[in-house]
Amino acid sequence: MTAKTAKRPSARERLLAASDELFYRDGVHSTGIDAVIEKAGVAKGSLYYIFGGKDELVAAYLRRRHEAWRQRIEAAQAGIDDPAEKILAIFDAIADYVSLPEFRGCPFDSAAAEAPSGECQVLAIKEYRDWLRRSLLQLAAETGVPDSQALAEALIVLYNGALATANTGPPSRAAAMTAKRLARLTLAAAKASSSD
Repeated sequence: MTAKTAKRPSARERLLAASDELFYRDGVHSTGIDAVIEKAGVAKGSLYYIFGGKDELVAAYLRRRHEAWRQRIEAAQAGIDDPAEKILAIFDAIADYVSLPEFRGCPFDSAAAEAPSGECQVLAIKEYRDWLRRSLLQLAAETGVPDSQALAEALIVLYNGALATANTGPPSRAAAMTAKRLARLTLAAAKASSSD
């Protein structure tokens, strides 16, 4: 019997893997196309054929990060029915993420802070932020509090604050766990206001 040889990932997958590593570690603006194609082991023409240019590659990188993050959140919420507990599980997912040795901050905030940004990149960042807002607004509404909009806005501040604070020092769960405690207090206050 002969051992099966592993199928080599497609040029698209290799470009996405290379961009994921390089853009996240070194920054979108600081990482040139040549570094990505060298890391991916593909010809420059392949990048332009598959993605059309760097802007579309950056957008694909961000969308891939968004999908991975969405799946991480869903995994953290799996088996939880209570909307308030689903909200708190998001902060557990953040804690796990920010404690990774390779954590370098929120990839969407990092990409947004860099200049110049292309149209596709801006759209991918907007898609992530819209998803976050919709997700938290839906969960806030499901808790039954009277002002779900205000609750969602407070949760977004805690969410973004946890990610930003975690990026100021060595990898640590502390910021996310603090944000989780504050989210719990915010939820309790929002529920208490509904009984007044």
